[in-house]
Amino acid sequence: MMPSHLFSLTSAVGLLAAVASAAPQEVHASAIASGVHASASSSATATYGAPPPAFTYNATHFLKDGKPYQILGGQMDPQRIHPAYWRDRLSKAKALGLNTIFSYVFWDELEPVKGQWLGDKPNNDVAKYFKIAQEEGLNVVLRPGPYICGEHEWGGFPAWLSQVPGLVVRTYNQPFLDAAKGYIQNLAKTLAPLQASNGGPILMVQVENEYGSFGHDQNYTKALRDILKESFNMPLYTNDGGSGSYLKGGIVPGVLAETDGGVADGYAARDKYVTDPSELGPQLDGEYYTTWLDLWGVNNGGHQSYITYGQDYVNGVISDIDYVASNSSRSISLYMVHGGTNFGYEAGALWQNKTLAVTSSYDYGAPIDETGRSTDFYKKIRDVLVKYNKYIPDVPANIPLMAIPEFKLKQVVPLFSTIGNPTKTSHSPVTMEELGQAHGFVLYSHTATTSNSGAVQPGDRARDRVLVYVNNKLQGVIDSTYKIPNTVSVSLKKGDKLDLFVENLGRYDYWNQFTDYENVVHDPYKGIVGEVTIGGTQINGWDITSVPIDQVQQQVKSHSNGYGYVSKKPDTPLFYSGTFTVPKSLADNNNPATRDTLISLAHGVKGNVWVNGFHLGRYWAVGPQQSLYLPGAVLNRSGSNEVIVLELEPNQTNGTMSATGITDREWFTQNDVDCPGCTS
Repeated sequence: MMPSHLFSLTSAVGLLAAVASAAPQEVHASAIASGVHASASSSATATYGAPPPAFTYNATHFLKDGKPYQILGGQMDPQRIHPAYWRDRLSKAKALGLNTIFSYVFWDELEPVKGQWLGDKPNNDVAKYFKIAQEEGLNVVLRPGPYICGEHEWGGFPAWLSQVPGLVVRTYNQPFLDAAKGYIQNLAKTLAPLQASNGGPILMVQVENEYGSFGHDQNYTKALRDILKESFNMPLYTNDGGSGSYLKGGIVPGVLAETDGGVADGYAARDKYVTDPSELGPQLDGEYYTTWLDLWGVNNGGHQSYITYGQDYVNGVISDIDYVASNSSRSISLYMVHGGTNFGYEAGALWQNKTLAVTSSYDYGAPIDETGRSTDFYKKIRDVLVKYNKYIPDVPANIPLMAIPEFKLKQVVPLFSTIGNPTKTSHSPVTMEELGQAHGFVLYSHTATTSNSGAVQPGDRARDRVLVYVNNKLQGVIDSTYKIPNTVSVSLKKGDKLDLFVENLGRYDYWNQFTDYENVVHDPYKGIVGEVTIGGTQINGWDITSVPIDQVQQQVKSHSNGYGYVSKKPDTPLFYSGTFTVPKSLADNNNPATRDTLISLAHGVKGNVWVNGFHLGRYWAVGPQQSLYLPGAVLNRSGSNEVIVLELEPNQTNGTMSATGITDREWFTQNDVDCPGCTS
C-alpha cells in the first residue's frame, strides 16, 4: 500500500471504500461478446472446442474458466502473519464474504543478503500460504513489487541494494533490473506452478506498485513487465491513484490499468485518463482503505480505526460495499482485510520533512484485527455481503486472549558490554549499509583529543534517533521524528569519550507531495551520513560498531555471567529478562490461538521485546501502540517462556521493569520524556 493521496482522515469517508464478496453475478450476453483480452493465459484466436483460458478478461468483466468473475478481495500479507495462523486468517476472510486474497511479497525478507534466498523459512513460504488460500476457497492476486511500499522497510527493497555499484532503484537502470530479475525468477520457481493456468489459485500479477506516484519512466516499467511475462503466464495489471498524473505515470502498454482509493472516483478517473485499448478492461479498485496506518508519536493522530472515524465513516463504507457488490463489472480489494504485525524490524517509515515511523502493529483498523479476531466492523461488512451471496460460510469463533499475571524483569547486562570490538575504525563515520548491516543500531565512539563544546550535529541529520553519551552518561536524544529535533549540547575535555548510538526506525518507503520523493527513496542510508560536528567543529577519528541485535538470546546469555547486573539508575541501554508460564488450563490445548496475549511493559520508555527468541517488535511509550501482540504459537505449552527486553533508556525507569500479558490492546499517547517541548 502507498498513501497516494495522503488525505485528511477527517474527510476520508468520500475516498474510502470496502470490499464485497459474492458469487459471480449474471451478466448480459453483450458483455461476454465484447471481446476477451488476449493475455499470456489466453489466445487472441480461439480454437474451436478448446477449453477457455483459466483466467482472463474482456472489456467489462474478469473471466475465470470462461465465466464472469467479480474479484471481491482483501489484502493480507503472509509475511506479516505467523505461519501457524495463516489458515485461521484466511478462513475468516472467506467467512467475511471474500473470494480473492491480494498479497504483497517482501523481497528483503526473502533475500536479506545478496544471493542468500530464504524461501524455505516458515514465514517466507508464500507458496504454502497460497495453497492454504486455495484450500479455503480463495483465489490470489500476487503483488511482488519489486517495490511494494506497504509501510514496509524501504518498500520491500533489501538494504544490500544500496551497496551495488551504480544501482538506482525504480528506474531503467541495468544493475537494478538485473537484481530485480533475479528476485522475480527465484520467486517464480515456487509460485509459477500455482498459477490459475496450472490449476492453482493465482489469477493475476501486479507490475510494480503505484509507480505513477513516483515517476514516469516507461522504459523501466516496460522492462519490468517483460521480466514478469518471462516468469509468469497470467494477466498483468498496474495499480495507481485515481488522478490523471498518477495514471499517466503508472500505466504500461499491454497491461490492464487499475486504480485505488475511492471506488467511484477511481473508476471514473480510469475511464477519463486511460485511452490505450491495450490497457483497458474491467474496473478494479486495487486498494480500498479500511482506515489508515498507525505512526509513532504523540502528535501523529493516535490510533486509526473505524471506531475513531465514527458512524458516518462506517455508513460510507457500507454504502460503497452495496455499490460494488450490486454490479458484477466492478471489482475491489479491501486494504487491509487483516493487517497483521510488523514483527522485528519490518516496519518502514514515511518522510514528511520528518521521520514518520510506522508502529510494530499493522492493525490498520481492519475488520480482522491484528490479533486475528473479527470485529464489529467485520460483522457490519458481512451483513451487507450476505445479501449478495447466501453461501458465505459461518464465521469461525474468536478465541479469547489469555491474561498473564505481572512478572518482574530483572537487569541482565548492559548492551554496550555485549558488542565486542569495533567493526571499523575510520577518520569519518560510515553508514549502516557500508557495514553490511540492514537493521538495528550503530555505535559511533570518539575519544576527544582536545577540548570542545557545543551542539552535536550527527551528519546531515539524525537517521533516525541518536542517543548521545559522554563517558557513558546520557546527554540527550536527537530524534528525527520531529521537524525540529531536540538540541543536545556537550562539553568535552581531552580524554573524554563521546558515544553516538544511532537507531534505524525504518527506511523510507513513501513521502508527501511537498517532498522530493525520488531523492528520499534513493537515499536509504542509516547511521550517520556525513561528518559529525560539535559547535560547528568537525570531529574526526571514530570507532564504529555494528549492533544489529538479531541473535538476542545467545548475545545476552553469553555475556550475562549468570545474570544479575545491578544498577539503580543505569544510563546506557540495558537488557532485562524474565519468565512466565502458560496457565495450566491452557497448557495442553493444541490450538495456539488459545495462548495469544498482548505484552504490556510497566515503566518502559523505548526498546524491543523478544519472547523465546521471537522478535515481537518495538515499543515506545509515546504511543499510540502500548502493547505488543504475542502469538501463542511461539510459546512453550508447559514450562517457562523467556522474555528479553532491550530498554534503551533505563535511566528513565530507575532500572525497574515488569511485564504483563493483557487481553485488550492498549492504545494511547503520552508526552515524550526525551523531547517534552517538541510538538511537530
